[in-house]
This record gives sequence, C-alpha cells and structure tokens, in this order.
Amino acid sequence: MSDLRELYQELIIDHGRHPRNFGKLNDATCHKEGYNPLCGDKVTLYLLEKNGVVEKIQFEGSGCAISMASASLLTECLKGKTKPEFEEIFNAFHQLVTIGNLSEDLTLKLGKLAALAGVFEYPARVKCATLAWHTMKEAL
Repeated sequence: MSDLRELYQELIIDHGRHPRNFGKLNDATCHKEGYNPLCGDKVTLYLLEKNGVVEKIQFEGSGCAISMASASLLTECLKGKTKPEFEEIFNAFHQLVTIGNLSEDLTLKLGKLAALAGVFEYPARVKCATLAWHTMKEAL
C-alpha cells in the first residue's frame, strides 16, 4: 500500500471516529435531512448562511465511517463558501468518487476530500460518500 493511500485511510478513519462540526446548530437558517435506505446512513445538515456565504455548518447523523467522514470533510470544506463555489466543489467531488480520476488542478482544489478517491472502486459505497453532499445540494 502506498504511503499516500495509507495517509488517506487514516484521515477517513479519523474523521469517521471523530467527526468535525458534529452536533445541532441552534442558530441555523436552514437544515435538511438525508437518508440512504440501502445501508441506513442518516445525516442532518445545519447551515447558517448570511449574504450568500456559509458562515457555519454542522451535522448530526449515524452511519458507516465513509459516510461520517465525508460529512465531516464537507463541513470543513464549505465554511466561507458561496453556493456557486459549492456547486463547483460538488461537481469535482462527485466526479472523483464516481470516475476516480481528476485533473491535477481539480485534485488540488479538493484538498483533503481527495482522501475519498478510492470510493469509486466500490460502487456500493458511492452513496455513502455522497449522502451529505446531495443533502447539502438540496439544502442550498
């Protein structure tokens, strides 16, 4: 196993076990629930949006390590972003987990999210990795 792949696995495990921005956001201006009936993963995203910018984002939920890690990484990524910026990141992330390869520019743009690149090798796990992302898309 390459050092980079091992580092990515550690990042997924860390975010899965110790998700960032976990918990209800009481001053949220929007919230949306997502559910994956195939595996039982659940997520509720809470956003505080001001002037078109995501100021705060948190989530609650339960599910597999990939689902929770993806939601955690999503919340870290989207703070301070606008809806058009989210759309651009969403498209790149979706391509990453469904096709598996991106240009170097897009891979760099995704940063830590590239840790989920290996998901494309396991088609049944794509829904786990994208649950929070599709829920966010609906929320915005």
